[in-house]
Amino acid sequence: MWALPRDLPTSDCAGLRAPRACATVLGTGCSGAGKRAVSTRTRAGPKQLPGQAPAGAGDGCPVGVACGNVCVSSHCAEQDPMHSAELWHQSLELANACLKHPFVQGIASGRLERSCFQVYVAQDAFFLEAFTRAYALALAKSPDREGLLVFKDLLNGVFEELNLHKAYAASWGLDLAPEPLPATSAYTDFLLSTAALEPVGHITAAMTPCMRLYAYLGQSLVDHVEPSSPYKEWVETYASDDFEAMVCRLEGLLDDYDGDPARIARHYRTAMRLELAFFESAWQAGHV
Repeated sequence: MWALPRDLPTSDCAGLRAPRACATVLGTGCSGAGKRAVSTRTRAGPKQLPGQAPAGAGDGCPVGVACGNVCVSSHCAEQDPMHSAELWHQSLELANACLKHPFVQGIASGRLERSCFQVYVAQDAFFLEAFTRAYALALAKSPDREGLLVFKDLLNGVFEELNLHKAYAASWGLDLAPEPLPATSAYTDFLLSTAALEPVGHITAAMTPCMRLYAYLGQSLVDHVEPSSPYKEWVETYASDDFEAMVCRLEGLLDDYDGDPARIARHYRTAMRLELAFFESAWQAGHV
């Protein structure tokens, strides 16, 4: 089972905590970016929140936190520019900007204001509605059985998470039909346009960053999150092997499917920028 927060809603990564999705991916191997995120983790050293770099840290990455700048492959420099590991490597600064963002740091410390997380949840509901359509279009365009299975599992997960959102909204008195913030609209417009008009390889490039980023955040924070943080289970969910396995399956499709290399790289980086904007938008709106 996915470790669902008892009192907190889920994130904007399209319902990948669903038990049905997880049950199909246990034991799945991972190549590329997924291995890097796991292999560079360490449980040694003092407790220190990610983003709080010690003096002398040349790359600004905190001790004991996987900042993603280590390539698992010995031939990283020669990597196919469309390979998921290389696409991730090219967006490391955006991933680390998300990791160090006060919204994410507040999740780790437990000090994130409830108002910020409420904004995040409400915007997430809008985001998930768009993701159901993007996943459905990707499934329809899948050229092979593996693509059909992966996108089916993702789509099932979205519907399960939407049901969870309804339960959270009822307990919190939240409106799950809010006016989308500009950052939310920009992200959903990008995904839906790509899914409607472009081939499945391009769609996969636009959808993978969300999943890889959240696995990275969870794996980076899990050894640093405060035990008393109300968001602890949120972190543990994205650090889980189950979530990593699903990320690897989608990255496998990204590596297998053809497309225009320039557009694939652009879509991947665009999605990473939009992820950072989503955090910033919730942070700003939650402080109004």
